[in-house]
Amino acid sequence: MFGGTTITIRASAETTGGAFTVFEEAAPLLDTSAHVHRDEDELYYVLEGEHVFVCGGEVYHLGPGGVVFLPRGVPHAHRRVVPGAGRLLSMTYPAGFEGFFRVLAEADRRGEDLAAAYAEASRQYGITWLDG
Repeated sequence: MFGGTTITIRASAETTGGAFTVFEEAAPLLDTSAHVHRDEDELYYVLEGEHVFVCGGEVYHLGPGGVVFLPRGVPHAHRRVVPGAGRLLSMTYPAGFEGFFRVLAEADRRGEDLAAAYAEASRQYGITWLDG
């Protein structure tokens, strides 16, 4: 948990032999502004709520059961239609991206500045933020 957000790691590098990571994002997660992943592809499955994903100029409006693939190196963003509402299941390939969330959770636990923690985690995990 960090900043009031709960990310539950469902499968990690340790449990998948380094193949992939699966995590669940629950409300009240904030929207994710445009960014690029250097190292991993992402696949999102919508569990609850209405979501809009933008990937490489394509816009995807998804409800429960909807799936979107976000390849590494392609700018993408996500927002919830109802701010703070919804639940997503995500798979990243290869494994290891769960460490990004662990860095944020540890910083929050220690009472550190989350903006600085985001910047450091982004640097460590190869994320470039495009509009911020």
